[in-house]
Amino acid sequence: MAQELRGKMIAVLATDGVEQMELTEPVKALKSVGAEVHVVAPKSETIQGFQHHDKADRILVDVTLDSADVAHYAALVLPGGVINPDALRLEPRAIAFVRSFVRAHKPIAAICHGPWTLIDAGGVKGKRMTSWPSLRADLTNAGARWVDEPVVTDGGLVTSRKPDDLPDFCRKMIEEFAEGRHYAAAS
Repeated sequence: MAQELRGKMIAVLATDGVEQMELTEPVKALKSVGAEVHVVAPKSETIQGFQHHDKADRILVDVTLDSADVAHYAALVLPGGVINPDALRLEPRAIAFVRSFVRAHKPIAAICHGPWTLIDAGGVKGKRMTSWPSLRADLTNAGARWVDEPVVTDGGLVTSRKPDDLPDFCRKMIEEFAEGRHYAAAS
C-alpha cells in the first residue's frame, strides 16, 4: 500500500475550530502513502484546532483560499468540528472551492460535521452518506440518503461520523483517492 498516492496533491480545507484529530490523522495517513498534502484555509499562518470543546494546537496553513488552485489537487478532505464547517459555510470562497471539486468530479472525503460545506456546494443530492448525527436532517433535506455507519462511500465521496471512525475513514479515503474515483454528482 505504501506510496499509492506518490505525486498526488491533496487539499484539506479547514479554518479555526477544526476538530484537530480529524485533520491531523487524515494528513498523516495521506503522507504515509506518498501524497503531498496542503492545509488550505481562508487565512494565512495558522488556524486553531480543537479537541471537542477545548482549544488544542495551532495548525499551520500551507495555502490560503485566495491562492489555492483546484486544478493542482487530485482530491479534497473536509474535516469536522462544529465551528470549522459552520464558519466555512459562511465563506463564499470556501463554498466555491468545494463546488469546484464537485464539478470537476474529484474525490472528496468528509468526516463528522465536514459534510455541511458539501450541502452549500451542491454536492450531496442523491448521495448515500453519513455524518455526525445532528447533520442527518440537513443532509436528508438537501437530498442525501443518510445512514448510520462508520464509513460510507458513494461515487468518489467518502464520509464518516466521528473521530472514533478515523481508522476506517482514512483507509477508505486512501483507497478511493488511489483508485482515482471520480466524484459522481447527482443530476
